[in-house]
Amino acid sequence: MRILILHGPNLNLLGTRETDIYGRKTLDEINEDLKERAKEMGVDIEEILQTNSESALVERIQAARDRIDGIVINPAAYTHTSVALRDALLATDIPFVEVHLSNVHSREPFRRHSYLSDIAVGIVAGFGPESYHLALKGLVQRLRQAGTV
Repeated sequence: MRILILHGPNLNLLGTRETDIYGRKTLDEINEDLKERAKEMGVDIEEILQTNSESALVERIQAARDRIDGIVINPAAYTHTSVALRDALLATDIPFVEVHLSNVHSREPFRRHSYLSDIAVGIVAGFGPESYHLALKGLVQRLRQAGTV
């Protein structure tokens, strides 16, 4: 099973950015934890990509077609703005879980709308770095249950 992890804009600043909301764990620490969890589950994380560029995320999703079994994506601010990400995920038809560190539904009203949630196999939000682990676990379970891998 091959999993792609995608992190959207500003997540490279984790550990120092609004620590009261996002915590003190860095993105590198989160990624290392994800690699360990994936190994324990017997799955391969093919790549982890963080980018502030919407086009780079779209291109990576498109390149994953026929090569990746599932995606864990924290689209960050693009959650609320990107029809392009939505279209790329629909076009590739790769199962994905949308993940957020904070509980976006308890924050500003504009954060409560997602262009991706209705096409995701699941959404995990509000558990800090543990949100990624829960998303990975849920995605792997869903893929195994579906018997596609």
